[in-house]
This record gives sequence, C-alpha cells and structure tokens, in this order.
Amino acid sequence: MKKVLLVLVIAFGMTALAQAEGMGQMGQGMHKGMKMPKNYRMVPMGKAQILQTGPAKMFCPKCGMTLPMFYRTNHAAKVDGKMEQFCSIHCLVEEMKSGKKVTDAQVVDNSTLKFIPAEKAWYVVGSSKPGTMSMVSKYAFGTKEAAEKFAGKFGGKVLPYAEVLKMVKADFDKEAAMIAKRQAMMAKKGEMIYKSKCKPIEEKFATAAEAKAYIKAHDACPGLRGKPLQAVGLYLKSR
Repeated sequence: MKKVLLVLVIAFGMTALAQAEGMGQMGQGMHKGMKMPKNYRMVPMGKAQILQTGPAKMFCPKCGMTLPMFYRTNHAAKVDGKMEQFCSIHCLVEEMKSGKKVTDAQVVDNSTLKFIPAEKAWYVVGSSKPGTMSMVSKYAFGTKEAAEKFAGKFGGKVLPYAEVLKMVKADFDKEAAMIAKRQAMMAKKGEMIYKSKCKPIEEKFATAAEAKAYIKAHDACPGLRGKPLQAVGLYLKSR
C-alpha cells in the first residue's frame, strides 16, 4: 500500500513539474483553466551555442536548468575570466551580485540565435511570450527594428540593455525570494523521485548543475530527464 501511495505522489509531483524545468516559467500563460503554453524558449540542440565548458556545460551554473530548453533567453559572461552561460538575465544578475568579476556580458539574438554583446542588444520586455526566472519576459534582438517588430506582434516595451539590467537588479530580491520558495517545493518532489528512481549518491554538490551532470555521467537515475531530473538536481544540492 505504501508503494502505491508513493507512486501516486510521484506521479502528481511530476505533473506539477510540467510548468517548466525548475523555475523556468513564471507569469506568462499561467492563468487557471489555461493549457500550459509550448516552450517557445527552447531550440533544437544543434542550434544552441554553448559557450561554457566542463562536465556541467549544458546547465545554468546558478539554477541548474538545461540551457537549450531556455535558449532564447540565454545570457553569458566571463566570470573571474572564465566563460559562464545562464538561462536568463536573472541568473546573470545573481552572478553579478556574488562578488565575482563579471565582464563581457552577452545575450542570444532572437533573430539569429547567436550570441551578441548585451550592451548592443535591444530587449522586448513584457511580451506575451513566457519569462525565464521572472514574472516579466525579456527577449533580446540585435537591432531595434527587429525588437519593434517582435513587440508589434507579441506586445511589450523595447528597451536597451542598460535599462533592462537596471530593472532586473531592482526586482532581483523580490523575484529571488519567490524562486527560492518554489525551488524548495520542487526539491521536496525531487527527494521522492530520487528515492524511487535513483541509485544511492553520496557526493555533495554546490549547484544543481553539478548534481545533474553527475547523474548523467554516472547514469545514477536511469532514464531520468527533463523536469524530474531538474527536481532531483535541486534536491541533491539542498540536502
């Protein structure tokens, strides 16, 4: 009976995770009674530029989310001289607030899917497309004309990087608190999935990205991927 209840709880938890991997989606398209929108931010693996290196290169170093799944909002920067890639400008700002030296900020140009200098980008803020790690979506373009065309179709305000960065920094503490609460809930679901699906893991992890990379490299949770994998990564980081 206990095993049946555990399976039901895990199934419910995995359904709840269908919102997005980790805390990827907040705000857009989340009203009651509405179907979850397709992940507009995701691109095929072959179209995603991965600028960082190492075993965990496919994951955001701050929140652990899989980078190609949120590629259209990806940012990157040199952190103490080493390139890091983030799922969102929120996670970039989190790194800026860590005290490390963050330089050469870049962002994905939604017209070409290539990285460009963030300071040269034009952002559409608050469109109908989903946000990443934020209640307000932010998509970047290489030209103001491309940003205005996107805003004309999906709504939102066209702003330069400097203004968007200022906005994200101002809202950071509020959104970080919201993310922390939801990630804690997801980590609890991750614990249930881990106990049901994974081999014992003794290692300690500083980030969810490290945990997910370890799981993939050692096949520690056979067949686990996507949102359940993110949940287990968050659990392993927090335990």
